[in-house]
Amino acid sequence: MLTFENTKCECGHQNPVGTVLCEHCGNPLDGEEAENDAPLEMRYDGIARRSQKANPSPIDRVWNFFSSVKIAVRLIVITLIAAMVGTIFTQENAFISFDPTTYYEERYGWIGKWYYKLGLSNTYESWWFIGLLVMIGTSLVICSLDRVLPLYRALNKQQIRKHNTFLTRQKTVYTGDIEGSAENWTAAMAKELKRKHYKVHHEGDALLAEKYRFSRWGPYINHIGLIVFLLAVLLRTLPGWAMDNYVTVTEGDTVQIPETNYYVKNEKFTINYYTDAELPESMKGTARAKLYETKAVLYECEADCDDPSKQPQLKEVKRHAIIVNDPLSYKGIKAYQFGFDETPKLKAVHPVLIDHKTGKTYGPIDLVMRNPELTYKLGPYTLELRQTYMDFALNSEGKPTTKSKEPNAPAFVFVMKGPDLAADGEPYMYFPKQTDKARFSQDLINGEMGKRFELKVPTMEGVEFAGVMTSLNIRSDRAMPYIWVGAGISMFGLLLGSYWHHRRIWLRIEGGRVTLGAHTNKNNYGMRAEVASALRGLGVVVEPKTLDNGRNKS
Repeated sequence: MLTFENTKCECGHQNPVGTVLCEHCGNPLDGEEAENDAPLEMRYDGIARRSQKANPSPIDRVWNFFSSVKIAVRLIVITLIAAMVGTIFTQENAFISFDPTTYYEERYGWIGKWYYKLGLSNTYESWWFIGLLVMIGTSLVICSLDRVLPLYRALNKQQIRKHNTFLTRQKTVYTGDIEGSAENWTAAMAKELKRKHYKVHHEGDALLAEKYRFSRWGPYINHIGLIVFLLAVLLRTLPGWAMDNYVTVTEGDTVQIPETNYYVKNEKFTINYYTDAELPESMKGTARAKLYETKAVLYECEADCDDPSKQPQLKEVKRHAIIVNDPLSYKGIKAYQFGFDETPKLKAVHPVLIDHKTGKTYGPIDLVMRNPELTYKLGPYTLELRQTYMDFALNSEGKPTTKSKEPNAPAFVFVMKGPDLAADGEPYMYFPKQTDKARFSQDLINGEMGKRFELKVPTMEGVEFAGVMTSLNIRSDRAMPYIWVGAGISMFGLLLGSYWHHRRIWLRIEGGRVTLGAHTNKNNYGMRAEVASALRGLGVVVEPKTLDNGRNKS
């Protein structure tokens, strides 16, 4: 860390605290740098950065932390590792019907259990992952400001006449005697350099030539692109900026797309399978889908959208036959064909209530599996729905839970009210499937209520099965254009910094002897070759390798 104070150079220029080289003539100011013979550090022409303060304040310490390239690299590595860990198991947002609280442990064992408990199943939306992205963005901003301001100051205040020490400690150096006047020699050198597309500045017998200065801004343009990219990624975490949901729609049904004012209808689902003649020998006899298509209709809600007591007023806005890689698209929303399920599933049952004490039967009622009514009237009795389980199961603590959102093993918990029952009602649990009644011991659960009352479907005419169920992936990403803009800016910065190299040549003549120093941030061999070519135009024949600092002292 730099500790020296304001320094007045021998040229008379007063330099700010922390400056290594005189801003005016380039003479080394730091004692260690002045005594050293190695080529000068030219990254910012010796201009001090804020992160090099000798006595940093608390704010400066925060600045120093984020301005460190090592810290930035570590943050990026940690984020990459976290992103890789997030890909080990399926993320929660990719589920259609599974319950994540039980899925990971049942599927992957104790590793899956801890994967879920540690929040790794929701890595990319977690606060700590977003925090890492914010820290990387902060580091990019502070790293850039800490370096771009000194660089701008150094390049904007370039002086033509430089100190001899500055010239002789560049990586490309030439010294030698000249013939004729200094002005003529300098003018001839300027002409040669202009032919090589250098921008040349004169000051008596001193000269400064440079080209491709714009390439120095390449890394910072790259940083700007990365900052825009990260901001766009963070925007996706805000409500309304990005959506990646899954909906399952039974043939003939219409469902609302979550987080939107739109509804989608599965008007007809078509599936075609490969014949045995079309399949290789190893796959013959298996069902392989050749084409599955959802004839979808997209609606926009115009009225009664948020009133559950009323039917929403829908307006058709788009029709499309959705197949794989050919989504329905409307105003930034895309509905992709994700999958299908041909397994027969209950849609509704029409049970009756049998009172074994009186022998009377009441009903039937219409009990749908999805979004059932909350109250049902059966003669003098009333059933009030208190809890619904689409895929009933018992967790590790023996408490009821649901394994998925599909009606694979539906169960309903009612409170029955009526004659000869408690004033606040009696609980009654109902499993529509006969196999589930036996498997989960419905009669034992209901106790005395189960002995007296029975909800049952008399015939198969009282059972409705749902059609083929299509799974659609609904995506919307308003931040994507900004992500592409950020990526484009970043690539432009990479091109600037990779294919062009900032080159500068300083020259001064004293007592019939020329001293030339040249610097480039990349490709010093090319720099020496260019200087040697310019000198040959003046009749000075030198080999590029002799211009390497320390070899040529003619």
